Amino acid sequence: MSIKPIREKWKGTMTDRERFNRQMRYQPVDRCFNMEFGYWDENFKEWPLFYENNITSNHEADIFFNFDRIEVISGRVWLNPSFRSEVVEETDTTLIMMNGDGLLAEVPKDGHDTIPHYVKASVVTPEDWKRCKEERLRLDDPARILDIEALKKRHPADRTYPLGVDCGSMIGKVRDMLTFEGLAYACFDYPDMVEDMVETCCRMVEHFLDQVLPHFEFDFASGWEDICFKNGPIVSVPFFRDVVMPRYKRISKKLKAHGIDIWYTDCDGDVRPILPYLLEGGINCLFPFEVNGCSHPGELLDQYDGQLRIMGGVDKIQLGKGPEAIKAYLETLVPYVERGGYIPFCDHRCPPNVNPEDYLYYLDLKEKMFGMK
Repeated sequence: MSIKPIREKWKGTMTDRERFNRQMRYQPVDRCFNMEFGYWDENFKEWPLFYENNITSNHEADIFFNFDRIEVISGRVWLNPSFRSEVVEETDTTLIMMNGDGLLAEVPKDGHDTIPHYVKASVVTPEDWKRCKEERLRLDDPARILDIEALKKRHPADRTYPLGVDCGSMIGKVRDMLTFEGLAYACFDYPDMVEDMVETCCRMVEHFLDQVLPHFEFDFASGWEDICFKNGPIVSVPFFRDVVMPRYKRISKKLKAHGIDIWYTDCDGDVRPILPYLLEGGINCLFPFEVNGCSHPGELLDQYDGQLRIMGGVDKIQLGKGPEAIKAYLETLVPYVERGGYIPFCDHRCPPNVNPEDYLYYLDLKEKMFGMK
């Protein structure tokens, strides 16, 4: 299906790739890089803007709004095969489902977006982990070998958009497998098992990076952790410093050897207690930076001036309050966009309570404030 954009692409004199690279390195740009993180599934059903134009996914929405292009190459760095996803039990309002990480999760039958309630994990003890690792995390698995030539055709050397390399997760996917509570207990009950899980994640990512890094000139690295909530990290800071950070350093060494000096990780919640160790480990950009779970982005950009970058940080709560609140909030971001190292967009998926007319106002205002003058 051909998607007709509803908006003109922001005017500019640079390619998307040139703009992103310069903005992330505090260098002058023609205008701000224009992107958004996406939308809740409900938005595609509830916003007339979307359903009347047959827009059903975040990828389609990016084209629809004519955002700047940004791409990432990922590898198979987690379970293969995954656990079989299936319905195990059913009530009038919920389903108990096994997910790909081996968790039994209670989810609503009506399919609305919510955080699942996890009932039971398949991996609890070192014996469980040993079996899972042998069956599903083999480095010699042929499925972990990439088709480099196909990727080169998809992302040619003369591309005009920024291309990232995904560095997976050192502890976030471990959390997914064990659950929040299970990880908290395992760090004390089975610390050697948890460290081996982190080490295994690291080796999987290294195996992937060794395949792709020689063949592409990447502009950045990406990752996903989601190990923080509004009260801070769900693992202890010493555990993060002593177990997780050394693995980041190994990956960072590979990235820097291939000229990659921008590395963001997607971590919700309050990252401040572990931020010094993210930076020391080589992760120097936060994404999508939830304001209410952490702080105004300017607080950390000021504190770590020249070291830290942020992508995101537009308070979704203010987007839901209408034009006056949207304008007031965006005005607080002006000095940080002008300084560089900061790309503003909604601080997670935009929720359906935001009025679509107000959302278009927000996009218009962003262009007026941060587009080419």
